[in-house]
Amino acid sequence: MTPDIVVVPHTHWDREWYLPFQRFRLGLVRMLDEVLDTMAADPGYRFTMDGQLAALEDYLELRPERLPAVRRLVAEGRFAAGPWLILADEFLCAGETLIRNLEYGMRGAAELGGAMRVGYLPDQFGHCAQMPQILRQAGLEHACLWRGVPASVDRDAFAWVGADGTAVRTQYLPGGYDNAVALFSGPPQALADRLTAFTETLRPWHPDGPLLAMYGGDHSAPAADITAAGLRIATLHDYVTAQDPSVTGLPAVHGELRSHARANILPGVISARIPAKQAMARAERVVTRYAEPLSALWLPGDTAAAKLLDMAWRRLIACSGHDSITGCGADETAQQVAARIAEAEQIGQAVVDMVSASLSDRASRDALVVVNPSPFPRAALVLADLPESRAVLSAPDGGRVPSQRLELAPTLLDETVMDDLTQLLGRIHERELFGQEIVSWSADGDVFTIVVGRHATTGYDYADLRAAVLDGAAARPGPWRVRTCAEPVVTVAAHVTVAPFGRTVLTSVPAPAPASVPVPDHPGWARPAEGTLDNGLLRVTVAPDGTLSLFADGAEAHGVGRVVDGGDAGDTYNHAPPRADTLVDAPGRVEVESVCTGPLVSVLEIRRDYAWPAAATSEGRSPVTESVTVTTRAELRAGEPYLRLEVSFDNRCRDHRVRWHAPLPSPAAESFSEGQLSVVRRGLTGEGGCGEEPLPTFPAEGFVTAGGLAVLLDQVTEYELIGGELALTLIRSVGLLSSNRNAYRDEPAGPQLPTPAAQCPGPVTTRLAVLPHPGTWHEAGLPRLAEEYRHALLAVPGSGRAAASPGAGGPGRSPGQAGASLAVEGAGVVLTALRERGDVLEIRVVAEHPTATEAVVRGPFDAARRADVLGAAGERLEVTGGVVRLPLRPFEIATLHLTRAG
Repeated sequence: MTPDIVVVPHTHWDREWYLPFQRFRLGLVRMLDEVLDTMAADPGYRFTMDGQLAALEDYLELRPERLPAVRRLVAEGRFAAGPWLILADEFLCAGETLIRNLEYGMRGAAELGGAMRVGYLPDQFGHCAQMPQILRQAGLEHACLWRGVPASVDRDAFAWVGADGTAVRTQYLPGGYDNAVALFSGPPQALADRLTAFTETLRPWHPDGPLLAMYGGDHSAPAADITAAGLRIATLHDYVTAQDPSVTGLPAVHGELRSHARANILPGVISARIPAKQAMARAERVVTRYAEPLSALWLPGDTAAAKLLDMAWRRLIACSGHDSITGCGADETAQQVAARIAEAEQIGQAVVDMVSASLSDRASRDALVVVNPSPFPRAALVLADLPESRAVLSAPDGGRVPSQRLELAPTLLDETVMDDLTQLLGRIHERELFGQEIVSWSADGDVFTIVVGRHATTGYDYADLRAAVLDGAAARPGPWRVRTCAEPVVTVAAHVTVAPFGRTVLTSVPAPAPASVPVPDHPGWARPAEGTLDNGLLRVTVAPDGTLSLFADGAEAHGVGRVVDGGDAGDTYNHAPPRADTLVDAPGRVEVESVCTGPLVSVLEIRRDYAWPAAATSEGRSPVTESVTVTTRAELRAGEPYLRLEVSFDNRCRDHRVRWHAPLPSPAAESFSEGQLSVVRRGLTGEGGCGEEPLPTFPAEGFVTAGGLAVLLDQVTEYELIGGELALTLIRSVGLLSSNRNAYRDEPAGPQLPTPAAQCPGPVTTRLAVLPHPGTWHEAGLPRLAEEYRHALLAVPGSGRAAASPGAGGPGRSPGQAGASLAVEGAGVVLTALRERGDVLEIRVVAEHPTATEAVVRGPFDAARRADVLGAAGERLEVTGGVVRLPLRPFEIATLHLTRAG
């Protein structure tokens, strides 16, 4: 009797890991050549390509002649492609990146004949709380996964309920995505015994119906002769979609999946190679919150911008892979990931440059164009380098903009001795010298001086300068001292108010004395005491040990910013302290310096000297120490209820972990952290059970709060509640990809390869903001504060290249205060995307709020429809006077298509 088993031949293909991408790709070509040859010879053969399209695209790039065969097999349902472009780590990229990943994968697979209709997530290190909603909004009724499933799940199907209440039937893979990898190994005559053993193992998980046998493993092709065994062969799509998608009667699991009970989730990847996490966050911000929305609003229809954005997105998605951004690969892999992230950011910045140039050209040379990247009004600081003689900014209505002088730039740029003065002419390119424009020149004795400025205001003729140089050289053979001086320039902080997604154009005017222009009724104008920061919303003092006390209305915190260095004998997957660890948290010396004091910005610099052990082993830390100075820049700005911090040091030590600690104002048994379009509640422990220490270290993307203290974040950050304190990892330095003997993990997570670059030597800088707050995270408005903290106003100096035309508010219009071209309001409503999509403007919002709320969208549009996350238009929405009101469930993701008026 044939066992009731369905065999799914497949492979799990890490595009890059312990080998870099191109070296792995050679194996991919050999593997898929073998699979396609087998499928051509055997009509009964089926194959599932790991749930990601990118590996198939990688193959076809080298084997384009195979494209017709692949299209035929996908269309026939024999070859399952997609639905993802890449198997991303769900906690180390933004939620919008996950959505675009699915969009690119579904679209690309459809072009080959159709996408697998299963949200296959075979090897990710846990799963985020919004994944059920993302899958269902993409039309996928099933998920399939392995890691992160809690011990409460006792069958191979459960209802996974997302943050908003959306449930998706989820196929659990007991034993992993390779649970049948050995089924066809060994003597053919023993196959019956192996099938019996497999059935005995899997039947308790699936009491009725055919069992799912995942026949495949990492980087290998299934055997070619498996159809001869007489078993049913299918794709994962065939097996999973044959199940009833209803979740009725299934056990329910709510929210994120980060349990260690049934598989390792390798939580140390959150803090491995932290500079890569910082770079990824910067690139995502540039693309999603500046390049894409600003080009849609200010450069509509620009095809070059659209192509650049497509390039940037493909690189971002590729870098989000679960063996890429995680940092758990070889050093060569990490180098390539870093290069792709940098390229994505540079491409995004190129689009921002296009927008900036368009705005700059329409403003005069004495102007500063300030753009708001947020969908609500902003009042915030911008920095501008202005001529000292015109160091005050005027608003469009003629009023003075509140400002503060910060520093005077050095005027002597260069001094060189030249034997022949005519050598100077080789330095000059038309009017450019040292990146600026030549203003004037003069000769005095043996000194020839050239003055340059950002924008020269005087007339200029190269022939005149050349004649002056030749005359000087003829009159005096040399040597000459050639000085290049800049016009006196002062850095000014200005407090600017800008409409939602709007702009305002400021003009520099002659500076009175004093040059700072305060606003009397603005909070925090009073000068605070020495060594204290105070803006009327938050007061900060420094303790003798260099930690901070923060006082706000109804809330305060003390001892904030204690730095703790401990050993780490683990690897890129799992932190593991030495058997006898040494923690260092007391500085040997503390120095505090006031850098600048109000009225708009005040800064203290705190320098603390430590002696950290130079290295560590699994037994203990080295007696040899390194002297390390940790510098904390504490900055308080007018109107901001949080303290900006920049913590930096030179990492000279190995095998250690450095954490930033803040005691909680109130005892807390739970934390709330924002990330991937949700706010997740977590306790003080993790669920163990699979040979991995269930450390309660968790990821946070936008903010984390506990016990009345919140930290706003620049990038995904590892945190832990420990001993009544919130601890954030600043750096984790390790030297192995995977250690065969990790004290916090039973089994190797990969090959034991040295990764010296994962020690992260050199400068380390972490930026964050901290605030005490009464009440809950949503009562404190943390989603809005995180948006303001992470997305600075964009300031662009005017160039005057194009004449202004009448009007205001959009491309081609005159300088002035732009009207609110698009605004989004609502308690906890966060904008995650704004882009052009064909002839509509697409926006995506999420309700980061624990109760029902309403999104109110205002703008110059006369029609609106809801859409799914893939862009398929749905129900029409009522538009009244350019306003759409959209009720939202807690944590609901909503996509809207807006048709511009006219």
